[in-house]
Amino acid sequence: MSFPMNPRMVTLLLLVTAAMLLAALPSAASAKPGQTGSGGLERAHAHNDYEHDRPLYDALDNGFKSVEADVWLIDGELVVSHDDPRLATTAEPKGTLESLYLEPLRERVRENGGNVYRGDPDYFTLLVDIKSEAVPTYEALHEELEGYRSIFTTFKDGKVEDDAVIAIVSGNRPRELMEGQRVRHAAYDGRIPDDLGKGPQTFVPLVSQNWTRLFTWQGVGPMPEAEREKLRNIVAAAHANGQRVRFWATPELPGTREAVWGELLAAQADYINTDNLDALERYLLQNDPRPTEPNVYWNDPAAKGGRAG
Repeated sequence: MSFPMNPRMVTLLLLVTAAMLLAALPSAASAKPGQTGSGGLERAHAHNDYEHDRPLYDALDNGFKSVEADVWLIDGELVVSHDDPRLATTAEPKGTLESLYLEPLRERVRENGGNVYRGDPDYFTLLVDIKSEAVPTYEALHEELEGYRSIFTTFKDGKVEDDAVIAIVSGNRPRELMEGQRVRHAAYDGRIPDDLGKGPQTFVPLVSQNWTRLFTWQGVGPMPEAEREKLRNIVAAAHANGQRVRFWATPELPGTREAVWGELLAAQADYINTDNLDALERYLLQNDPRPTEPNVYWNDPAAKGGRAG
């Protein structure tokens, strides 16, 4: 036996159902950092990013704002590989810098209205670690970046024209050649202590060092107070000059890595280096009070120009 339904009751039920469905959908505010509509995780750096199943894309899906690619100049191509691709013991490279990073980043920026993450006003970092001879490899990199200048930050006559992506050269870096360029499409990865707080920000916006060369603590027990103070002094000196800070070779074992990540976060280090994308994403979402805000930006407020934000 059926009974007629009150029209007001039908309307109420429809409204309640619609509200429940809307509540179940992810909002822009609660979206994962890698999803469209949200900024990325500023402190997240993918060490040797190309070793993941999907170079660049795995990092983007985890909200990373910085990725690292090692390159070798082979027959005019910038091949992405940790070891020399010409050696029989080297695994088959997955591709070139252009195929794995430059072209996908350009497409991503196009899709997201001028940014790697839609609405994100801060640049995305492509750290290019030169493994082959410095000068010819950098010259090939400069020429290749010229073809993607629509998305890469440009340095001209000591001024910075900010864009969606910044290329920073690490590894074998031809400093004299880069310093002599009137126009560059890449910046220089400085070393701690040599470049800490020194040089123009537009040339050395990042300073890096092997963690074990500066610290003995590997995440077991509390960090020695003297080393904690040393870490914070390094970060403070860099930030006073507008430089960002990165350490590589930090612990990667569960437990010890989180202990080191906590100290880096407390000291306001700018990038946390990892091979464990999922673990760092979870950690930053739970512990970084400002996950989508950079600690430092360009000293020149005019650098951003007309870039979308």
